[in-house]
Amino acid sequence: MSDIIKNRYEFVILFDVENGNPNGDPDAGNMPRIDPETGYGLVTDVCLKRKIRNYVETVRENEKGYRIYIKEGIPLNRSDLEAYANLGVDEKTVKEAKKKDNRLDERVRDFMCENFYDIRTFGAVMTTFMKAALNCGQIRGPVQIGFARSIEQVVPQEVTITRVAITTETDAEKKGTEMGRKHIIPYGLYRAEGYVSANLARKVTGFTEADLNLLWEAIINMFEHDHSAARGKMAVRELIVFKHDSELGNAPSYKLFDAVTVKRRKTEEGDEHVPARSYADYDVCIDEAAIPEHVSCQRMI
Repeated sequence: MSDIIKNRYEFVILFDVENGNPNGDPDAGNMPRIDPETGYGLVTDVCLKRKIRNYVETVRENEKGYRIYIKEGIPLNRSDLEAYANLGVDEKTVKEAKKKDNRLDERVRDFMCENFYDIRTFGAVMTTFMKAALNCGQIRGPVQIGFARSIEQVVPQEVTITRVAITTETDAEKKGTEMGRKHIIPYGLYRAEGYVSANLARKVTGFTEADLNLLWEAIINMFEHDHSAARGKMAVRELIVFKHDSELGNAPSYKLFDAVTVKRRKTEEGDEHVPARSYADYDVCIDEAAIPEHVSCQRMI
């Protein structure tokens, strides 16, 4: 088994979308998420963590210790009951068992963390255990990712599409095509920032160096096995990782994030206000002088 991580990390992810919808908003007809006050595009942390979970499930497919807790088609309660079965209790006897074993909460937590990669990484809220008054119902994970935000304002477009296949026989007598719509962003470059706490890894979930390497791999490749017509062309362009020399860190995270800047390149005509249409329209710079002592920086891509 790999060692538990001993260093704090921060990281910056840059990814882009071309002619696609990176994260639809169900409250707005599945249009791309937008900050209405500024016009900048948004992608939720939940969306990004879903991509990471999907990648891990694809490459590790039910390998021991790398199962996924939050997944389609599997009720959470079913996975929760595995912990009970492992400890020889059930929903009816767990409260009585807790009175006899004051470490029951810890043993349930350890079972879930050992078996499910996403709990070990992101933590989880497990209502089955909360209903049983177990203190392990909420597990705080060492890896946290914020919302991604576009570098510049984005302009969503609604594209009308047609389909020659008619849905019903009745409709076929009246028309020759079906009409539909899809929402796209012509181009957008997004930035997300994240944190890895060695302190929580040691105290709570047991997140290891092997888990960390898999996380970096998953972030870099999170769109490679998730292509669809709706999402268009998406790719991770940069993963910039800051590693501290200690468990609790050697510098505030904002100083490290501020050291990474993304700016528009000027066109041959010297105009930087022409809408961006590719990653080549941007320059990504890291101010090495702004990175404090005892913190190292690595560009993973």
